Amino acid sequence: MTLRLVVAGAAGFILAMGTAASAQDAGLIAKGKKVYDAAMPKCKMCHAIGGEGNAKGPLDGIGGKLKADEFKAWLRTPKEMATKAKAERKPPMPVYAKEKLSDEDLQSLTAYLLSLKK
Repeated sequence: MTLRLVVAGAAGFILAMGTAASAQDAGLIAKGKKVYDAAMPKCKMCHAIGGEGNAKGPLDGIGGKLKADEFKAWLRTPKEMATKAKAERKPPMPVYAKEKLSDEDLQSLTAYLLSLKK
């Protein structure tokens, strides 16, 4: 009986932690969408999500193709990433230094981009 209570309690704790993490992730993703929409220069000038924006740079499904550190590198050091990826798109991706995009906003934007899976 005691073992069942311990197992049930542990399962409840794990479920609660998963729900809290999911809510936190959802909040981070929502903030990331706001960062995407508000970024200057506008992300939509070169990229599209869900058919909104420039169709030449679709980001739909990108969350299943890149890792978090790769998204961050594209935003902080786009020239190096373009060279590495052999990407020659014009105009080149602008640098989003900490003065333009805080580390906190970078984290939120990364969470949003990672959520874009097909």
